[in-house]
Amino acid sequence: MEWRDGGTVTGHVARQKKLSRREIVQKLLGGMAAGAVMPLIASSHPMWRHLTDEVMLERGEELLAAVEWRPVFLDAGQDKTLAAVSEVIVPGSAAAGVNRFVDLLLSVDTGEHQQEFIASLAAMDEEAKRKFGRGFAGLMANEQVALLTNFSSGEGQQHFDNLKQWIVGAYYSSEQGMRELGWDGNYAFESFPGCAHGVEGH
Repeated sequence: MEWRDGGTVTGHVARQKKLSRREIVQKLLGGMAAGAVMPLIASSHPMWRHLTDEVMLERGEELLAAVEWRPVFLDAGQDKTLAAVSEVIVPGSAAAGVNRFVDLLLSVDTGEHQQEFIASLAAMDEEAKRKFGRGFAGLMANEQVALLTNFSSGEGQQHFDNLKQWIVGAYYSSEQGMRELGWDGNYAFESFPGCAHGVEGH
């Protein structure tokens, strides 16, 4: 189950030339794929600003390439929860390093945005413990899906939407995300695959 608001995208993800994240975002914002992805990120959300900050994107590439990576802002438990939530919302997030990129962006964001993010992660873990007796990362796959389904339309919707926008922005600004949308390294987006929605209204 996916919550990409563009739903499930299928097809072979070709491996061709390596792109920097700045180049990826330029192509994303400048092509038709922006019509599929950018509406999922509110202009008021901090992820929007990060995706238009070329200096940050370039610096991020250097930091994310570190051999012995460790979270800069999140603690180990929060990073584990983020990685688990990301993989359910957008399968493939682990391979795309979504948790690492989000952690990096949070490390240079405002205290207000940092606290909002931590509160959203904590809400996921607290609800998981209340319903299943374990933190989100320790749940079975079906339990994770059930919890996020409830969050996406219930009292936790604000937390779900906040995390989703961080995750979607991080995933689709990665080379993996771009190639999944249809970019093969040879052309700007002339079209992109259609998708089916994962959760009604979200």
